[in-house]
Order: sequence, then C-alpha cells, then structure tokens
Amino acid sequence: MIPRPTRKALALCAAAACLLGILIWQWPKPPGHADTEAGHEKEHAHGTESADAGEQIARGPHGGRLLEDRGMQLELSIAEQGGSPEFRVYLSRDGKPAANAALSGEVLRLGRAAERIQFQPEKDYYKSTTVIGEPHSFKVNLAAAVEGKQYRFSFEQVESRVMMTSAQLTRSGVDVHTAGPVTIRSGLALIGEVRANDERQVHVVPRAAGIAEQVPVRAGDQVRKGQLLAVLSSAALADLRAEVLAAKRRLDLASASHERERRLWEEKISAEQDYQQARTAMQEAEISYRAARDKLASFGAGANAGSGMTRYELRAPIAGTIAMRHVTQGEAVREDTPIFTIIDLSDVWVEATIPVKDLPQIRRGQKVAVRGTSFDASGTGTVASVDAVVGEETRSAKARIVVSNKEGLWRPGVPVQVDLLAAEEAVAVAVLNEALQEMDGRTVVFGRYGDAFEARPVRTGRRDSQYTEVLEGLNAGERYAAKNSFLIKADLGKASVEHEH
Repeated sequence: MIPRPTRKALALCAAAACLLGILIWQWPKPPGHADTEAGHEKEHAHGTESADAGEQIARGPHGGRLLEDRGMQLELSIAEQGGSPEFRVYLSRDGKPAANAALSGEVLRLGRAAERIQFQPEKDYYKSTTVIGEPHSFKVNLAAAVEGKQYRFSFEQVESRVMMTSAQLTRSGVDVHTAGPVTIRSGLALIGEVRANDERQVHVVPRAAGIAEQVPVRAGDQVRKGQLLAVLSSAALADLRAEVLAAKRRLDLASASHERERRLWEEKISAEQDYQQARTAMQEAEISYRAARDKLASFGAGANAGSGMTRYELRAPIAGTIAMRHVTQGEAVREDTPIFTIIDLSDVWVEATIPVKDLPQIRRGQKVAVRGTSFDASGTGTVASVDAVVGEETRSAKARIVVSNKEGLWRPGVPVQVDLLAAEEAVAVAVLNEALQEMDGRTVVFGRYGDAFEARPVRTGRRDSQYTEVLEGLNAGERYAAKNSFLIKADLGKASVEHEH
C-alpha cells in the first residue's frame, strides 16, 4: 500500500513548481523568437496578408493596419475614392490624434524603382498625394516627424504572387518573354468565298437555231481560244449563206454591166444616162452584198459552204475551262440559249462580307492575305471593288478581291479567310496575346521577378493576331509569362486572396 503524502510534502511540491515557472519565464529567449512587431509583418502565402501561420494583423479603429514606434501609433489603410487608390494615415499617441505631423515614405515593388510618397492633411487624417496603383503587393517605409521627433514604420504585404523555380517552369511548359517594342499590324479578319471572275467568264450562245451534230468537248476540259466546241446543222444559217451567195452574184453582174457601160460612154457609143444607171445598180448590189455578209458574220459563221450550207461551227471565244455544257449530240438548240460556259480561272474573285463599322478600313487597291479554311493554301490579293450600297437586312457590303490562280488552287465555291492589313504602327511596349489573363475583372500579365511571378494589372491598347500593346502596368524590359500563363493563374486560384483596402 502506497502511503498518502503529508501536507508538508504537498506544500514543498507547490513551492518548487512556482520557482520553476519563474525561472522559465525569466530565461532569455533565443534569437528570432521575439514577438513580431505590428509594423514589420510579412505576408507570404499566395497573396494572403497574414505574416506567419496564425499571426493576425493589428487593426486600428478605422479598420486599417496598426503600426507603432516608441508609443506613436500609425494606422494606414488604402481607400479608393473615385477609382484612384490612396494611402490614408491616422497618427495618434495615447489615443489622441497627433497634429502638425510631417509624413513621407516610399513604396518598393518587385522589379521597380522606389516610388516616393508625399502626404497632405485631410480632416482627421493624412492622405497620399500620389495614386497607389495596383498591384498592392509591396513593402512600405514611412517616416513621421512629430514635435521634433522622428518615427519610422514599415510593413510588407504580398498578393497575387507565385513562386516558381526554373525547373518548375521547364516542367510546366511556361515560357518567359521580355516586354518591348514591336510593330502592331492592325487589320480585319473576314470570311469570304472564292468566285469566278465575272470579267473572265463567257456564256456561249449559238445565235442560230439548229441540231447538234458534234460536241467534242466536255465539262471540265481546258480549251484554247478559237478551239471547236460544237458543230450544228442550221437551216437558218443555210438561208443566210444562200442570201450572201446570191448577193455576191448580183454584185458581180452589176459590176460587169457598169464596166461595159463605162467603156461605151467613154467611146461615145452609149448615152451617159445608161452609164449612170449601171453605176447606181452596181452600188445597190454592193450594199446588198455587204449587208448579207455582215449579217452572216454576226452569227460567227463564214460564207464558205465547202463543208455544207447548214454547217455551223461554235468556237471558244476565250481560253479557259468548260464550266458548264448544256448540249448533247443530236439535241435541238435555240438561238438564245447558252449551251457552254467558259471560265478563265487564271485569276479569281474572293467575295468577302464587310460589316458597316469596318467599311472605312477597306478601300480599292488594298492588299490582303487569303487562306483556305478547309485545306492548306494561302495567297495574296488586291481589293478590286466594294459595293456602293449597304444591304438593308445584313447591314454589310461585299468586297471583291482579285487573287492570282496560276496554279489552279482556288476553285469557285471554296470558303476562305481574308486577312486585311489596315495599318502598321510601332508601339513601345507589347506582350504576346497568350500572356493576357483575366483576374477579378481585370486584365493582368504575370511579371517574372527572380523566382516570383506577380500579377500586374495592365491597360491595353492596339493589338493584332500576335501582340497586344501595353499602355500601363508593364515596362519595356520586364520579363513575363507567355505560353501556359493560365497555369500560374490556376495556382493563384488555389489560395484565398485577401486584398486589403
């Protein structure tokens, strides 16, 4: 059986425990274990504002960050009045406002020179005279002169920042580029369709009715200018040839009679009146012959009847491709019906639709690039014409672009994309389009500073298919994430981002 302790023993144990507690409390603390001052917090993890795990930021009565130096308390907040962020500082000692203070400071950001800050009194606080731009990820040093004494305060806060080593960049496939000057090629991306050039397209009409005896060409054949397309048997053409031959015989007879009467008149054998009548008859016969011959020629046929009075040959008026054939051997054709369509595809039209808002950017003679959407082909063209009237329903106009087609790549009906170059302008700072990301309703670029990526809000300007101009937020020479920059955004999204205002 274990004996029970006496009262004296219990008293001695309690005294020893108290003594041990006093010794531990008085024991010197190791370096780095001192309490963190409110004016020197550091926030690290992916944009959070807490310093070490579990540490809370001291807040003042106005909700701002509370810093202290030798009894002087400084409360700092960021206010956004009218969309322009500014520092607001409240100075106090023992709960009483410190008046007539002189405040100044600096903001230190990654990759940037120090930004000097001046303050001016405003009601019961001091406000910065410069805008405190995004991102609000920085170290701030402040100096206050109150009643001849100098006080210093500093703190650091981190937001929208990710640490990635070079090895991690390689594994993730994130490419880092340098912002700088480029040439922005502004233009329009339009959808178009290849069409036959109407100025190089001919519909072959027989002009005389008949029966097709021979049709030696087929649709798709390449033909030369003057090549035989079809042979028709035409009774109407036989009548015309007969009329020409008869007119020619009458002219020959009238010419012979005129020549005989002229000689007789010169020899004083016949009267001048007979000679004048013969000359008039010859002239009338010549007029009739010319009229019959010209009428036959208008049908594209000659007066030669060696191959038959009814033979009517249709020949190609231009070199090109037989696009359509509407006649077969033995078929009856009319004089007003096209039976062949020949297209010269050595150059083609690309017809593009231009919205009203983009019409001022296109003009005749402008150079464009044409790319196939369903096959790998590209070329250049020139704007030949733009519709003078805008469609009432579509609110757009058609532009016709002439594209060389010597190799026969472009066929009518093929859809294409038309890239129209409107202007070329040099800009001082630009980034690749894939570097731009959206965060909290803002456009950002992830700047690279050492092993850190930090989201930098940017104001953008002109852009083309490859680059975007940066007007504010990123300087020339700064490095940034381009390819796969969305992976950095995703990493930031894993942490809860707190933004102090």
